[in-house]
Formats: sequence, C-alpha cells, structure tokens
Amino acid sequence: TPTWDSVRKLRELTDLPIILKGIMTAEDTEMAVKTGMNGVVVSSHGARQLDHVGATIEALPECVQAAGGKIAVMVDGGFRRGTDVLKALALGASAVGVARPYLWGLTCFGDAGVARVMELMNVELALDMGMAGVARISDIDRSLVRFRNWGE
Repeated sequence: TPTWDSVRKLRELTDLPIILKGIMTAEDTEMAVKTGMNGVVVSSHGARQLDHVGATIEALPECVQAAGGKIAVMVDGGFRRGTDVLKALALGASAVGVARPYLWGLTCFGDAGVARVMELMNVELALDMGMAGVARISDIDRSLVRFRNWGE
C-alpha cells in the first residue's frame, strides 16, 4: 500500500507533474500540497473497495478548501450530465472526470459514440450554464449550489 513516504520518494524521482487519485479528505489534500503534488482527484474509485464511502461531490468542497488554490482539485465518480458537471465546477473542481458515459458511447458506437457523448455533455453544460445565468466557465461559483441541512 502506498504511503505518504512513497509519495515523497516519487516526488524526489521526477520533475513530471504528479496527480494523486483517491483523495476524499481535507487532511489528505493538505498532505498532497505538502508533498509537492500538482493535483488531486477526489475519487472513491467507484466505491469498489468500500461500498459505504461517501459521494465524491460531498467530499469535494473540503478538499478544494484544503488545497487553497495551490494545486488542482479534480473530481470523478457519478457525473453523468451537464448539471452534474456544473455542480462540481461550482464547488471548485478544476476538472470533472466523466467515464461511464464515454464507455457507453464507445461500447455502442465506437469513436463516433465517444465524440457524440462529449458533444452532448458540452451542450448540456452550456444549456445549464445559460439557465443559471452564467456565460463563461469562470463565472461559475458556489452560489449555484444550494445545500440543505437535513434533520437540523
């Protein structure tokens, strides 16, 4: 199992950018910054290891805050529509991984299917941005996401 010491050694071995995937906490994001990583991917690896792991969209805000703008914070896991991407960007994601829709497109229609999925995602995101009143990706901010405090 990789440790933070392993990550430090990897950083010493190369000047290439290093992005850690599988980050789900502020503490791990802070360690990624301290060890000189270039970014993190907030990811539960599809929750295949532990099916009770929280959603990545829930972990994203604390990781973005912990990064403090020093490194890129990307996210994946369960993003299927333009509205999903809009929410992740609003919560501070630098980029959003969208794997399964691409795989569905590839499985059904090959390269053309992947291209069509990408086109649909872009159109959905553009429409959602328009409905939210934002013209540019840089205009997307946290005000577009409402949080509910269930049970409080």
